[in-house]
Amino acid sequence: MTLHHAPRRRLLAFAAALAGSAALPLYAQSPVWPTKPVKLVVGYAAGGATDVLARLVAQKMGDQLGQPVIVDNRAGANSNVGAESVVRAPADGYTLYVYTIANTINASLYTKLSYDPAKDFEPIGMIAKIPNILVVNPKLPVKTVADYVRYAKESKDGITFASSGSGSSIHLSGEMFKMQSKLNMLHVPYRGSAPAVTDLMGGQVESMFDNTPSALPHVQAGKLRALAITSAQRSPLLPDVPTLAESGFPGFDVQSWFAMAAPVGTPRPVIDQLNTALNKVLAAPDVRQRLQELAATPDPGTPEQMRQFAAAEIKRWREVVKESGAKAE
Repeated sequence: MTLHHAPRRRLLAFAAALAGSAALPLYAQSPVWPTKPVKLVVGYAAGGATDVLARLVAQKMGDQLGQPVIVDNRAGANSNVGAESVVRAPADGYTLYVYTIANTINASLYTKLSYDPAKDFEPIGMIAKIPNILVVNPKLPVKTVADYVRYAKESKDGITFASSGSGSSIHLSGEMFKMQSKLNMLHVPYRGSAPAVTDLMGGQVESMFDNTPSALPHVQAGKLRALAITSAQRSPLLPDVPTLAESGFPGFDVQSWFAMAAPVGTPRPVIDQLNTALNKVLAAPDVRQRLQELAATPDPGTPEQMRQFAAAEIKRWREVVKESGAKAE
């Protein structure tokens, strides 16, 4: 090869490389994401377990990504309002959603949804799981699950159980227990956990399968009595409270869970970057400590693991909704 051909060869090679790169997707050329703040939509009002977990994770993920992650509360219709807003957002990684157990319940609870909880989201990863606690008013002559069963059977009207609303994990924990125990249990829905707990402490209702973070302070203060926890393992925060599985209901395992998702079609490199950031946050000692205080167990994993878990939950809750006759308010 003569010397004067060398620059021309290099020029042709460079031109070919440029032409090839033009065919590559935008994200392969420019791995610089994110270049602006990321929005994390929460389908509930500020202050609840979903919001508290979202804010904890959002702040730390912002540090990992180099851009702030801003929580946007869009409450309504058992989190459907927030879910719909995310499904309609551009699939560019700048709008994310805290996907929860409620979304998998809503798949069968609502006869018409304007989104598909399975198909319209791109899973990023699980955040954490939180068990529920079967709590009763301390004036009720009930100290164990066996007492609860006996009381419900002997009472002419059965027993009442409150919830934070029809279709919540609190409601369906009760429905699942009702299916297994065959007890006469009357569901009393409220608009949120706080008013339900207030009436439970006031004696207007007799029991509730409340989220642990909500019930725990009242149990510790003696204002509510904890009979059992709904997860497969006991909680380190309540080591003396047995599981429902230990209390005569083998296999009973219900936990509220929280995950992160993006609109379907979000580029895979962005999903992978978000998953890596989320899992790093969940491994941080200060985050694990705060989750433990909330009775939450971190649950890091892959987008595929979250997809499989959500699909199994949709199937599981479809059966409970069908048998219980639960309907959306």
